[in-house]
Amino acid sequence: MITIILRRLAPLYILVFFSIAAWLLINTKKEPEQKDETKLVPIVDVIKAELKTVSLNLPSYGVVTPKNKTQLVTEVKGRLLIISPNFVAGGVVKKGEKLAVIEPSDYEADLSQAQATLAQAKAALEEEVARGEVAKNDWKGYDLGLPPELGLRLPQLKKEQANVKFAEAAMARAQRNLERTIISAPFEGIIKIRNVDLGQYVALGTNLGELYDTRIAEVRLPLANNDLAYLESVDKPDTQVTFSASLAGKEMTWTGNIVRSEGVIDTENRMVYLVAEINDPYLKKMKKKGQLPLKYGSFVTAVIKGRTVSGIVKLPRHIVHNGHVAVVSNSNTIELREVNIIRTDINNVYIKDSLQDGERISLTKLANMTSGQQVTILSKVSENSIKINEDEIKSEQNTATMDVQ
Repeated sequence: MITIILRRLAPLYILVFFSIAAWLLINTKKEPEQKDETKLVPIVDVIKAELKTVSLNLPSYGVVTPKNKTQLVTEVKGRLLIISPNFVAGGVVKKGEKLAVIEPSDYEADLSQAQATLAQAKAALEEEVARGEVAKNDWKGYDLGLPPELGLRLPQLKKEQANVKFAEAAMARAQRNLERTIISAPFEGIIKIRNVDLGQYVALGTNLGELYDTRIAEVRLPLANNDLAYLESVDKPDTQVTFSASLAGKEMTWTGNIVRSEGVIDTENRMVYLVAEINDPYLKKMKKKGQLPLKYGSFVTAVIKGRTVSGIVKLPRHIVHNGHVAVVSNSNTIELREVNIIRTDINNVYIKDSLQDGERISLTKLANMTSGQQVTILSKVSENSIKINEDEIKSEQNTATMDVQ
C-alpha cells in the first residue's frame, strides 16, 4: 500500500524538486555587466579656404573659319589656256599669283581695234581744232556782235572731243577685258576647291574655285546671355582667348582675341556669339618649334578671359549643396553656411564675401549633416595612428633590449 502511494506521488515530488531548482537559479544568477554606449564621431576630410584674385574665365567652343574667303569667278569668257600647278585643293598661293589664263587672242584683237579707233578719233579732233582756228580768223572782221558758234565750229569740236572720250573708254574696257583673261589671287591664301580643268570653255560668271585667306582666322564662340556679365566690357568685349585642340596626337594651344559681339541672341539656342580672331593660323610668318598650324574646319575649345575679381574662394563644385557649405570650426563642429556664389563652371564654384581666409571646409558628404554636429578631422586621425604606431615600435624595441640583457 505504501509502495503504491509513493509511486503515485513521485511525479509530484519531481515537479516540486525542479520548481525549487528553478527558483534557486533565477535568484542566484548574476546581473549582466552594463557597458556605456559609445557615440561614434564621423571622420571628415577638409580643405582650407584661400582668398584669391582670379579671372572669371568663360569656357566655350567653335569651328575655325577664314575671316576672308572668295569665289574666283570669270569676268570674261573663253577657253582655259593655262592652269597653275598651285591652283588645286590645298594649294597655297601668294597675293597676285597667276592661277589661270583664258585664251586672250580675241581680247588682244579687241584692244588693237579700240586703239585704232582712238587714234582715228584723236586725228579727227586735231583736224577739227585746225578748222576752228581757220574759222576764228575768218570771223575776225565781223562787227555785228559775237560770231555764231556754228560759224566758229564749236559744235563740231565738241562732237570730236566726245568721240575721243568714247574711243578712250572703249580702249580702257578692252584693256580691262584683256587683263581679266588672267585670274590672279586677290590675297595670300589656300585653295579650298577648284571647279574647272585645263581646256574647258568658261562663260561669263563661271565659278573657277574658292580661296581662303590664311592671314586671319575667325571662331564664333557661343555664350549664355548671363555669362556676358563676367566680361570686362559687354559692348566692346576686347579680351584674350586661349584655344586648344588635338592635332596629330598632340594637345596644341593658340592665342587669339575677341574682336566683336554679333549683338543678337540666336533664336534657336538662345546664345550670344562672340567672334575671336587668330593671326597667322597657318604659321606663314613665324613658326615656333613643335607648333602646328591651326587648320580651317578644326573644332577647338576656348577659354575666354573674364573680369578680374579679388576676394574669391574657389571650391570643388561637389561640396556645395543647395547654396551651402559645411564649415568646420576650431572646436571641430559643423556649421552649414549659406554662401554667395558668383559663378560656377564644370568643376568649380566661385564664392565671394562668405568665407574667411583659412577656414576649414568639409570635403566629406555626411548623411543628415546638421549644424553643431561633432566631427573628427581626417588628418588628426592619421597623426594619432602614426603616434600609436611609433609608441608600439618603441615599446617593442625596449622589450627586445631587455631580452638581450
